[in-house]
Amino acid sequence: MADAILKIEGLKVAVDGKEILRGVDLEIPQGEIHALMGPNGSGKSTLAYALAGHPRYEITDGRVMFRGEVVASADEDETLEADERARLGMFLAMQYPMEVPGVSVLNFLRTSLSAVRGEEITPRAFMKEFNDASKLLEFDKSFADRYLNEGFSGGEKKRHEILQMALLKPKVAILDETDSGLDIDALRVVSNGVNTLRGPDLGVLIITHYTRILNYIKPDVVHVMFEGRIAKTGGPELADHLEQVGYVEFGSHEEATAPAAH
Repeated sequence: MADAILKIEGLKVAVDGKEILRGVDLEIPQGEIHALMGPNGSGKSTLAYALAGHPRYEITDGRVMFRGEVVASADEDETLEADERARLGMFLAMQYPMEVPGVSVLNFLRTSLSAVRGEEITPRAFMKEFNDASKLLEFDKSFADRYLNEGFSGGEKKRHEILQMALLKPKVAILDETDSGLDIDALRVVSNGVNTLRGPDLGVLIITHYTRILNYIKPDVVHVMFEGRIAKTGGPELADHLEQVGYVEFGSHEEATAPAAH
């Protein structure tokens, strides 16, 4: 196994004073795709937002190491802001992307790219990169002048998230329930985009309740989270096992297979 670019050690996280994560240990090597599965309420999205630096998610113990540097811990002096983590190369695709009236997709993407790179990108250079990424993800370029996510379908919002990922070229991408609300066609396009971007310079953590997206994006490692801890780790066959039996062995009767999409 390659050295971990993202290392989570004994992470405990509370939200509004309630402990959600109870000691998470997890390593993501660069170049590997890991899936984090588990029933609702197990702490999957809490982990995603804590990694990204959401201020509501309080780290009470443990730490997060990224590219050999502490980026989050109970010690505020060791905790980087969300934008600082992004500049280091950490990316979060949200389960529910926000609508931002008054800010166009094009302006948002160019501003984000300039901020992460630490220098202004020229309009001409940006448009070339935007066009290339849009083609990759079958993203309708007519959306470029629309306000960010306003009036977008669920699939369009998720394609835009992966478009950001393609442009920003992060070192680690955390995809929080990216398959949520997608029909088969949108799931295929988004998955193809992730598969095209996967490679030795990118580590990916796919957070999902269901196995459906893992039929399109084959993980190297599968983890199961239950009650705020990593309860089990295995290879891709673990996802196949969960598809058959659900989360019964972890004390939940929820299934890991999504209802049929139309």
